[in-house]
Amino acid sequence: MGKFTKFLTGTALVLSMASAAQAAETITISSWLPPSHPVNTGMLEGLIDMMEAATGGEVTGEIKMGLAPPPAQMDLVMDGAADMTIIFHGYQPGRFVGSKLIEVPGYEGSAEAASVAYWRVQTEYLDALDEHRGTKLVALTTHGPGQVHSNKEVKTLADLQGLKTRLGGGVSADVGAELGLVGIQVPAPKVYETLDSGAADAVAMNMGERISFKLNEVAKNVYEMPGGFYRGSFAVIMSQDKFDSLPENLQTALDEQVFGETASRMMGKVWDESDAQARAETEAAADNTIVTASAEDQAAFAEMGQRVREKVLAELEAAGVDAQAAYEMVVAEMAKETE
Repeated sequence: MGKFTKFLTGTALVLSMASAAQAAETITISSWLPPSHPVNTGMLEGLIDMMEAATGGEVTGEIKMGLAPPPAQMDLVMDGAADMTIIFHGYQPGRFVGSKLIEVPGYEGSAEAASVAYWRVQTEYLDALDEHRGTKLVALTTHGPGQVHSNKEVKTLADLQGLKTRLGGGVSADVGAELGLVGIQVPAPKVYETLDSGAADAVAMNMGERISFKLNEVAKNVYEMPGGFYRGSFAVIMSQDKFDSLPENLQTALDEQVFGETASRMMGKVWDESDAQARAETEAAADNTIVTASAEDQAAFAEMGQRVREKVLAELEAAGVDAQAAYEMVVAEMAKETE
């Protein structure tokens, strides 16, 4: 091969590589959680890995922090300031009703099982509500059982009466009212300083947040209700315009191999792993305690939980959802995943 031919071949290779690099689509992903939070390190990074694997590297992602406060994330995507984000439904009271279904007390099973069941019931019953309209729904997930973490010792349900407690919104607020908590609403990233300053006595969160938000330093006591007091609903949403701008083969790859139940399952697993790690660290810490509710208090809370479920199912029914059937589907699908 002559020098000129080699030059042309080399040039063509370089241009081909440059063209391939230029062809890669980067999805800008907004996050409002701390960089080390499992949502970022496990879920969103995991989603990027899955997108790259499904598209042969033609679609990737970049996580950007602090683009907007938590309640503004959906609007951020709809306005085109980010391509994708994760939202907590409870931060926007009144905007979402369907998400409350997965948050009610009484479900048995892991966050993975709940997240998979959530996606399935979404496609069967909740899509009709069109609550994520204007965006593409990528995944749904719920954290593990929510418990009460306090800087005061709590041994019984009665000890919760009047306790100033940070609640995340959604069903946790309904549960808080049943428990007699004095609800304080601040975004999750503000929890540490809220507890440290004494503005709140406690927080309702899943076990994993003892590490993520350093609750083990400012809320050294956990009052645990088996199955949890509630769960918390999240969604990953994407700009529909951004998705539509992708070549059809990439859209198909993402829809068939990543988005939906697959991504939801992955996210649920991350919640479970985070909860397990935090539990182990809490049990190992000399100055942290976990008190499990007595059988009597469990029975009392079961009655409270039933009232909360009835309230939520009535809201869903009023919105046009066959609420009882949807609830029973969640229970059944979680049971399948737990077998």
